[in-house]
Amino acid sequence: MKVYNGLDEIEFNRNSVVTIGSFDGVHVGHKAILDDVKVRAKNSNSRSVVVTFNPQLRDVVGRGPVQHLCTLDERLKHLEQSGIDETLIINFTHEFSQQSARTFYEQYLVQKIGVRDVVIGHDHMFGKNREGSIDVLTKIGDELGFNVVMIPEVRVKENVVCSSLIRECLTQGRVEEANEYLGRHYTIQAHVVHGDGRGTTIGFPTANVVFDQTKKLTPLFGVYFVHVSHANTEYFGMMNIGVRPTFGLNGQQFIEVHLLDFSGNLYGETLSVSFLKRLRAEKKFHSSDELVAQLHQDRTGVQKLVSQLTVKS
Repeated sequence: MKVYNGLDEIEFNRNSVVTIGSFDGVHVGHKAILDDVKVRAKNSNSRSVVVTFNPQLRDVVGRGPVQHLCTLDERLKHLEQSGIDETLIINFTHEFSQQSARTFYEQYLVQKIGVRDVVIGHDHMFGKNREGSIDVLTKIGDELGFNVVMIPEVRVKENVVCSSLIRECLTQGRVEEANEYLGRHYTIQAHVVHGDGRGTTIGFPTANVVFDQTKKLTPLFGVYFVHVSHANTEYFGMMNIGVRPTFGLNGQQFIEVHLLDFSGNLYGETLSVSFLKRLRAEKKFHSSDELVAQLHQDRTGVQKLVSQLTVKS
């Protein structure tokens, strides 16, 4: 997939099938749009183009920064995996947000990119004051000479899939449900840092990890069954997100993962951690022995889950 960081880089091609949006999460609803774009482009021997934004719209015109489901790099990776030919990243600013939908479509799509079809989702709204509804865009298309295609909502378990629903699931610890809406496991790329070694002293060595939580959503505090990839090797494990209340560390947040069947040093490495299931809430124990007993139960539970996955595969 070719990636362009500005209008100056992309070549004009009147025979383009284009879709526009933030695509945070690139979830199953987004995939329905992307699949339609791909099919139309293939059938008309044209190129498929995604126009997306960085920063995302809600970071600029919302009530404050949003913890997203994807970083920009992850978004681009998922778009490429969807089979899109080209992606244009537009620098989204407050000034940019003040232009009308017609101005955007005329100056960007018609004059700079080139377009025959615009494919949008059922809830598409664009332009100043979100004026660019589907009806408005259809009229603009009639005037400027491009076709507008609206993709219906995608439902999973009777729920209309959208990024805000997935965020809600993750902030409530409902990672299995979030994964169904995403069409894959929710994943973070986390950097291993030095901890206090407490896990090793109680027989459960952990990798303490960090990532930019201002840009990527952190699931609800608790203990999770996770899948971890590192250096082309796959592991299962259990991750704790929380404040370690048993040890009274003044509310400092920690994210740590215990890997099954692993021994070694991961300091300075980057782990890809996928959330499979929330096992339980974080809990304050009366003693280290009580905590260790619970951790053994957690590990046994994770081992059973791994064996079930092995049987299914």
